[in-house]
Amino acid sequence: MTKQQQYVLSTVEERGIRFIRLWFTDILGSLKSFAIMPAELEVALTEGMQFDGSSIDGFSRDQESDMLAVPDPTTFQILPWRHGGDVARMFCDIVRPDGTPFEGDPRSVLRHNLSRAHDMGYTFYVGPEVEYFYFRDASAKPEVLDRGSYFDLTPLDVAQEYRRETIMALERLSIPVESAHHEVSPSQHELDLRHTDALNMADNLVTTRLAVKEVAMEHGIYATFMPKPLEGHDGSGMHLHLSLFEDDDNGFYSADEENGLSPLAYKFMAGLLRHAPEITAVTNQWVNSYKRLVAGYDAPVYASWGRNDQSAVVRVPMPKRGKSSSTRLEYRSPDPACNPYLAFSVILAAGLAGIENNYEAPDPTVAPAHLPTTLADALDAMERSALVKDALGDHVFAWFLRNKRHEWDRYQQHVSSFELENYLPVL
Repeated sequence: MTKQQQYVLSTVEERGIRFIRLWFTDILGSLKSFAIMPAELEVALTEGMQFDGSSIDGFSRDQESDMLAVPDPTTFQILPWRHGGDVARMFCDIVRPDGTPFEGDPRSVLRHNLSRAHDMGYTFYVGPEVEYFYFRDASAKPEVLDRGSYFDLTPLDVAQEYRRETIMALERLSIPVESAHHEVSPSQHELDLRHTDALNMADNLVTTRLAVKEVAMEHGIYATFMPKPLEGHDGSGMHLHLSLFEDDDNGFYSADEENGLSPLAYKFMAGLLRHAPEITAVTNQWVNSYKRLVAGYDAPVYASWGRNDQSAVVRVPMPKRGKSSSTRLEYRSPDPACNPYLAFSVILAAGLAGIENNYEAPDPTVAPAHLPTTLADALDAMERSALVKDALGDHVFAWFLRNKRHEWDRYQQHVSSFELENYLPVL
């Protein structure tokens, strides 16, 4: 047994933990969980806990239903919103009974892509800006809590207490928040998480989404990461600050190059731009995601890059003075409702393709390609992509496409209030 496993066992005993929740996500990124008691913990850590995988969308066929959830002891944390302090959690890797990784486990998909980067000598770091809304409840007609805008404070930002409690909860979960503020739309907010390696960040994002919702629920309100809940206002994005490190050195930095970006960074950027249309179905996986990706609302619509162009999918932020390690690229299209394990996987695969194939970043003034404007367009681009299929693996690739085609078919059959209000009275 490893030292980390022994630490988990001793902490559970010393702190009187009564329930240990084993966390994982389905292919769409929805958090799944089941609880075990302390008496089962040692077996879980060393052998994994069996569960029925056929009950999880996208996991397995009935004849392959048995799965094992193997807890990652490095992710052990006591949940701060359980007032008794007697519930802890660990993220799990999902494996087959013979111990081989299950190809439908999003966490394993990301591990595979990170291993490829590691073989090339790189560690992939991500720092997200997470946007979301608070509403009175989850009804179909959202009721905002305030009329605040960017950086507003009391009385226009009535939810600052909710943000503060969320930050405190995240800190108790070892998830540091660099900054937080009211966003541009009414009742919209942002949490900026401190960058870390991509696997830990994917875990952190799943935890952050739950923490935001738990704190909101304790206050009798509702928090949502829906990309575009309000018509006529900016939607919620998740701008990702990306960098590749070679040991302790930021591979994206060069003191001798324009913008402080190294040739490696430009190749990574070129990969992002060339493959942006085909990875968009994964970074923006819902029908509603494409209501955000429209002109006029500070959202990217073109596969281009620049320093201050809000319509560009890649931005080059200014690094902190005297801190080369802060040199990074900002990928602006993802929204916070994506599956971060899969989104990071395809983003990394696109960037590495640029490095491996010596792509050249286009001139910022050259007319760029347009990002997909609907989920259907994004799925068509994804289905043609050998890069996305390789990054996700055959199982996830096929299931994701099938599930999202079904979502699009349902959407096409839906008659919206817009149609009824505009056409019924006159046609």
